Amino acid sequence: MRLLIPVFFFCISFCAQAQSSSGGNLLWKHQAAAGIIGGACAGEADRLYYGDTTGNLYALTVSGKSQILLAKLPAGIQSTPAVAGDTLFVYCNNGILYSLDLKTGAVIWQFETGGEKQYDFWDYYRSSPRYGNGLLYFGSGDQHVYAVEAATGKEKWKFKTGGIVHADPVLSNDTLFIGSYDGKMYALSVASGRLIWEFKTVGDRYFPKGEIQKAALISGDAVIFGSRDFNIYAISKSTGAGLWNRKEAGSWIIATPLLYNGNLFYGTSDSHSFYSTSQEDGSTNWKVPIPFRSYNTPVVFNSRLYAGCFNGVLYELDPASGKIHWQFSTVGKQKNGQTIFDANDQLRKDFKMYGNEEETARAERMIFNVGAILATPLLRNGVLYFGATDGYFYAVGLR
Repeated sequence: MRLLIPVFFFCISFCAQAQSSSGGNLLWKHQAAAGIIGGACAGEADRLYYGDTTGNLYALTVSGKSQILLAKLPAGIQSTPAVAGDTLFVYCNNGILYSLDLKTGAVIWQFETGGEKQYDFWDYYRSSPRYGNGLLYFGSGDQHVYAVEAATGKEKWKFKTGGIVHADPVLSNDTLFIGSYDGKMYALSVASGRLIWEFKTVGDRYFPKGEIQKAALISGDAVIFGSRDFNIYAISKSTGAGLWNRKEAGSWIIATPLLYNGNLFYGTSDSHSFYSTSQEDGSTNWKVPIPFRSYNTPVVFNSRLYAGCFNGVLYELDPASGKIHWQFSTVGKQKNGQTIFDANDQLRKDFKMYGNEEETARAERMIFNVGAILATPLLRNGVLYFGATDGYFYAVGLR
């Protein structure tokens, strides 16, 4: 077993003045070696952990005074780590789940799946491990959902789906809920992996599978999730029967919604919109335009919503009206925003987002250079912590 020795980074940059806004201010930022797609998790002693797309795993304090390279893993990290006790669990792009010592970064054990795959250019996330009942649950590019013993790394059970599984699992009592790129939402026994029920998305002409890319929201007897078939669904938690669905014409709904005051809040893909809809029936309360995609889950603080966007901006919105009160721009947006966006912060007419493989790859690189916020921010004590594809990890204090 190879020990991974921490290396100290002195790359902190403090903001001398609050930004000219009433919503919040940049407290500090740290630079990683590569872009950040997955979220951060919190451990004891006010320490945070996150990874970048080259496999660097970082630990830092909420004060921002120090950041260390806790471990250098063999493959990129596009998931959110999990902490249980004095152990950190990270799933990497090589299809391996790692258990590491929180203090030293030493690998305790590793569990190999059948391997990882990237579905397409827009398959940004990998499944994040969830801890419960002494087990770790996660999905893999080998089409399986796994339950692994946290103490030993021994496989408890696995369940085969019909597609890549990059969504995060959600645990509720004795049931695990997880979606697959086969377009099905699965309810599985957390103890045995036995199938309880499955629900198939409707599909669409150009996306017949109706792929499910991110985690579901569990609320009461409803499992609520988006799909690449342009729909957001609510299905029965107990039976898997449909409750309602709402279609967003011409646009995927990838984001896991936020439930707040009986309403759902989420962004869309190509329709570049942010919604408030009823939890009860999916009817629209309001819809506001935003400049680009939004795939992360909004966060609520002091009766305000905070949502990240692919244009490198964190927005503060009024949950009653959708009015944008404040916004924060990443370093990438400030430096490179003009390569994609015009003076009105709209996509430039000469920016070609889709095309052949080479053109699409170029467009995605340009988007990442703008500091897109793909990760759901972590909220602690009035501070949002999140990374962006510009390779910076930010702490933004809210008011």
